Amino acid sequence: MGDSSSDRSACAARPLFGRRVALIHPAWHSCGTYRVVLGQIAAYRALGAEVFPISISSDPGFVPGRNWIWKSFNRATPELDDGARFYGGAPLFAVFAPRFLRHVLWPYIHGDQAAVRLGMAERTLLSPGVDDARFDLVHCNHFFLMPIARRLSRGAAPVLLDTHDLQARQFALINQTMPWLSPRATYESMLARELEAMRGADLLLHLNAEEAESFRALLPEKAHALLYPAIPEAPTGPGGPDIVLVASNNAANVESVIWFLREVAPKTDGVAVKIVGNVDAAIRAKAPEQYAAYKDWFLGRVDDPRAVYANARVALLPTVSGTGLSIKSVEALSSGLPLIATTQAMRGMDEEALRLPGVVIADSASEFADALSRAAAIAPLNESARRACPARRYYDSRFSLCAYKASLGVLTGALISAGAENRT
Repeated sequence: MGDSSSDRSACAARPLFGRRVALIHPAWHSCGTYRVVLGQIAAYRALGAEVFPISISSDPGFVPGRNWIWKSFNRATPELDDGARFYGGAPLFAVFAPRFLRHVLWPYIHGDQAAVRLGMAERTLLSPGVDDARFDLVHCNHFFLMPIARRLSRGAAPVLLDTHDLQARQFALINQTMPWLSPRATYESMLARELEAMRGADLLLHLNAEEAESFRALLPEKAHALLYPAIPEAPTGPGGPDIVLVASNNAANVESVIWFLREVAPKTDGVAVKIVGNVDAAIRAKAPEQYAAYKDWFLGRVDDPRAVYANARVALLPTVSGTGLSIKSVEALSSGLPLIATTQAMRGMDEEALRLPGVVIADSASEFADALSRAAAIAPLNESARRACPARRYYDSRFSLCAYKASLGVLTGALISAGAENRT
């Protein structure tokens, strides 16, 4: 029938229509990376692409086909059921091979987190048919999955790498509390592995301005782009009495919640807070006195942490550590709630985020407590007011699916076109 005007309109609205995108990501859930991945999948589908989400485990033995071993991950990631699932992981026999023991395990017991992650990815088995599939674009999350991205690219499809912060810095922080053998792996040696893996990508995407600046200086020869991720929005209503603090179990969240319970909470008599997320077990272990005093505040893990914003009056972001963009801070902004946050909670965003009406920046415990006491006495905003507030508008312009889709479409369209030209 040829090229009708309706066909042309559909292609203009969905510029990646008919394109096949391999989207490689760690098999993680209940964390910021997972929510970023969900935004990527939604954006590619909205652009018209056929998306192949490939979940890669870093644990030995998590190979495709062993359905029982993936059950827990599948239950925790129901959003990925909207389409075919694909898996990857290294078989047990691979990690007992002499080469693995010498080149991966030996560096790892000295603390080389980069070596073990790359080594597992290099030995990964993928779901049947994935290795033989042809893709127009490979979108890889985290440098340590680049060996898989290069496999699926076949040297033809362009590779886009989402860096997700400077990982060597994260590894160095993790290693501070680990009993590794001496001599310990250095930050510099892990960074060198990270940068070498990244050189295999055609375009490096960065989630925040600080990260983009760092990698542009470290890899000036590569193409870079700052692209804030698409973060699924939180409910903007109907509103209610709750004061909420969302925190998953990672080191930065644990430190922040302990600071809040030790330094802020005692200064706010009569104010009750709902602490949502699986941070509770870590607080019980690391700050038993504070946990005992405020155990009624902990709700534990919930299926959708964003849902807690629906019936809230204010959200708390008492962040005192962490690097890279804070996904939960973006989610809180999207809720349209009044926020009380530290400067650290807004890291990775531009200066406007620190000046938004309705967002109180409080870096000392006394300032935070005073702001919380005032907020607890104010009537909750209704849904209409929350959706129209400056924080929600800020989210819409930078972190919404619409904003992300528009930028991703431009970047990937140019990348695929350039790749096609190079192949001809």
